[in-house]
Amino acid sequence: MENAAPNNAVTVNIEWLSDCGGCHVAIVDLHEKILQVLQSVSIQRCPVLTDQKGYPPARVGLVSGAIRTEHDRHAAEEMRKSCELIIAWGSCAVYGGIVGAGIVHSRREIFDTVYGNNKTTLTHADPTSRVSPFEQSVLPLDRVIDVDLYLPGCPPHPAFVFDALIALVEGRTPKATKKTVCSRCTRRMEKTDVDRIRSASEGIPDPEKCFLSQGYICMGSTTLDRCLSPCPTNGVVCTGCAGATMQILTEPNRDIRTEIAERMSRLTAIPRDAVVREIERTAKSHYSYTMATSMIGEKPTFLIRKWLADAEATYE
Repeated sequence: MENAAPNNAVTVNIEWLSDCGGCHVAIVDLHEKILQVLQSVSIQRCPVLTDQKGYPPARVGLVSGAIRTEHDRHAAEEMRKSCELIIAWGSCAVYGGIVGAGIVHSRREIFDTVYGNNKTTLTHADPTSRVSPFEQSVLPLDRVIDVDLYLPGCPPHPAFVFDALIALVEGRTPKATKKTVCSRCTRRMEKTDVDRIRSASEGIPDPEKCFLSQGYICMGSTTLDRCLSPCPTNGVVCTGCAGATMQILTEPNRDIRTEIAERMSRLTAIPRDAVVREIERTAKSHYSYTMATSMIGEKPTFLIRKWLADAEATYE
């Protein structure tokens, strides 16, 4: 598809690395606003919109997905060469995202699970040369190329995508703030006598009361708002898809589990240590979007392999 943008339009290249493709769907979710974008932006390359296979020179490059394969690395480097500005677009590009869970498993484990021991796989053998080889580990985009702007979210809400694109056209900084998901949540925090942690599928939460007050582990207070808070607003706990707050990312001794435990223990009768242990037991869920970024993975407080080993030992 080629759009009919004016000659002075900001040229944009878009690339899709190891991710689910949801960030690209967010462009379509702009609905009629995409027409306003296309009046000022010329999308030259986009896997879901254009047939362009190369990397023409562009003012802006939007790159979604983590670096998981050699092909990802090559594509990221080509985008960096062809684009004046690079935006890490979505939590996979910014932090490693869900793909980042691969850092706690060897390539052999992954291949054995996906191919060798998978009942839905016909060959039960490793992929052939037609599949790009894995990198040694999962990497966020900025571990391979320089990044100029970060736009986390899984995917970022279309409102943030729209504002980021228009901001580039207008030469200003996007309006994204450092506020948390809690900042838009209308549930009220209150002290309760709840004395145990509840699973997300247990019971029907009070729609007016904070999830933490009810014993549900919600990550809204430790997560950047890049979503407009749809999950807690509609009765679902926040899973942290937009990544941790800057306070947690930049301060070595602050961590997701301890920040949530502090708040939850104040709002309920659940001991702080019990909350910490539960989040450690389910660490692959609670750190699923951010564990591949060095800002989390290299913290002295982040011991996910130990937590997983401890959790497995309780089931033996």
